[in-house]
Amino acid sequence: MTRFRSIFPDVARPLIAMAHVPPLPGTPLYDAAAGVQGLIDHVKRDTELLLDGGFDAILFCNEGDRPYQLHAGLEASAVMARVATECRPTDRPFGVDFLWDAQCALAIAVGTGASFMREVVTGSWESDMGAWNPDVATLLRDRRRFGRDDLAIFANITPEFASSTGQRTPAQIAQSTVVSSLVDVILVSGPMAGSEPDVRTVAEVREALDPSVPVLLNTGSKAETIKEYFKYANGCIVGSYLKRDGYTWNEVDPERVKRFVDAARSA
Repeated sequence: MTRFRSIFPDVARPLIAMAHVPPLPGTPLYDAAAGVQGLIDHVKRDTELLLDGGFDAILFCNEGDRPYQLHAGLEASAVMARVATECRPTDRPFGVDFLWDAQCALAIAVGTGASFMREVVTGSWESDMGAWNPDVATLLRDRRRFGRDDLAIFANITPEFASSTGQRTPAQIAQSTVVSSLVDVILVSGPMAGSEPDVRTVAEVREALDPSVPVLLNTGSKAETIKEYFKYANGCIVGSYLKRDGYTWNEVDPERVKRFVDAARSA
């Protein structure tokens, strides 16, 4: 788990803020009038507010690309790489995510110099996008082939909009994902963006793993409840709560950013 600690050597519980990218070219909700430059301008404004608010890292994600795909197009990879490159922080780490194509996320990470990537990389799932069977073996071999052994893999073991086709508990999935799939960080999510998982699930996952393995709250982080989750989680990724009215598709609200960071640091 040295990759995670090398990214955050001096932070006990890293706070990672989502920079949601509006719909990309070719998606149903893409704003053709604003164009790619409109995407960059939007993300840059949000990112500056998140950095000014004191977050430890930024995670760029194509949140606006509803309905999501399991296999990204070349244009999506190229535009996401451009947005991340033009908006990335210069004084702290950043990561990338692509809903829901781990190979695309890896390509973007390689192209932009990201420190980490977030994805669903193991298991078999029934999902809103259909049957979903990630291939972590190919992903990690490509990471080696691309010369990015330093890139940390944040693995979401309870993905939003999906449920496992098997009977294993999240704690059991977490154990095998670490041992057999060699991921760096375990993420626990709720049923959809902005929704928190049962705190007992986070506790069970934390208890099932070696203490050296980082477990992060991946969705549903809120100023009002983060203290309870931080009894078990080693950090968090937060997006929806930081938006105006706590609504995922709104712009970042600096007052909510301050409220969350103050609550999380005090927790």
